Amino acid sequence: MPHMTAFARNHWYVAAYSHEVGRAELLGRTVLGEPLVLYRTEEDGTPVALHDRCVHRRFPLSESRLDGDRIVCGYHGFTYDTTGTCVYVPGQKRIPRTARVASYPVVEQDSLVWVWIGDPALADPRAVPRARHLDSPGWTTVRGMEPIDADYGLLVDNLLDLSHETYLHGGYIGTPEVAETPITTEVDEGAGIVRVSRHMDDAECPPFYARSTGIQGRITRWQDIEYHAPCLYLLHSRIAPVGVLPEADGTDPNGFHTEITYAITPSSDGKVYDFWMVSRDWATDDDEVTEFLRGNNHTVVMQDVDALNLLQRTLGSERSGYQELSINIDTGGLAARRILARLVEEGAKPQETVR
Repeated sequence: MPHMTAFARNHWYVAAYSHEVGRAELLGRTVLGEPLVLYRTEEDGTPVALHDRCVHRRFPLSESRLDGDRIVCGYHGFTYDTTGTCVYVPGQKRIPRTARVASYPVVEQDSLVWVWIGDPALADPRAVPRARHLDSPGWTTVRGMEPIDADYGLLVDNLLDLSHETYLHGGYIGTPEVAETPITTEVDEGAGIVRVSRHMDDAECPPFYARSTGIQGRITRWQDIEYHAPCLYLLHSRIAPVGVLPEADGTDPNGFHTEITYAITPSSDGKVYDFWMVSRDWATDDDEVTEFLRGNNHTVVMQDVDALNLLQRTLGSERSGYQELSINIDTGGLAARRILARLVEEGAKPQETVR
């Protein structure tokens, strides 16, 4: 795999958490190489995403200010409404016809702000994948975002092969059983979904869970991954003391359910935003557990960030024609690469005719 994965443009991507987009400050993000500025309207708080460069001298609008729902460029005062249309230029009444910046379709859902960078005519809000646990009653979530100087394909690889937990994250979430347990993989090519499951009947309880749940001794540990290409990754995690089985109706009163969510958003070539979230339906009011999971998971994420930054630099210095070796644990990651390549190819066809 080359260490640069092309972008699938006609898809929804997470640009921000809901709490990051407001009116006090304009938010600048770069998604698929497009610089964006995000803010909320005054009346109903709807999120707006515009191109983050003034048409005049390319000054970043994210470093400018709001006047009502309009952005006033901080350099010469060019003023834009929520559609990106320029409504004021300094020193003249006539506004040039080309004085407008792109406006991007936005969907706010499950405490995430999604944007569409591709052909706006193809943007279907119903196609945004769900992560309902992020703002559902009965769940508590900790979250963060780390920029990584690596290709987004490397992050997809990393998340779809959890056997690295044993080695990279030992002492946090990794135990020997994770790497030793065979995986099952299901691929829905049409829907662009990859599922990778690893069910451990008798495993060591890693510190991440032992300290947060109070479980002593060995556990059953289920990891069921659901990757919605290109952007959303869900890891449905269940742990319970060994021998405790779910009820016949599927309810699980003695198990601890944790939803690990990642939004994988390519920023530009060789750069990716790693949005990470840990949601739980147990000890939801316990601030100590919340802070432990926040700190512990941030450490785990930073171990991935450091590893992927290193890997990107290493791949950048490889001689051409080097051969990767793939094994059973890579089945999910290889399926994801195949789907991403198809989405990129599909997106390239209409783009060419539009121009």
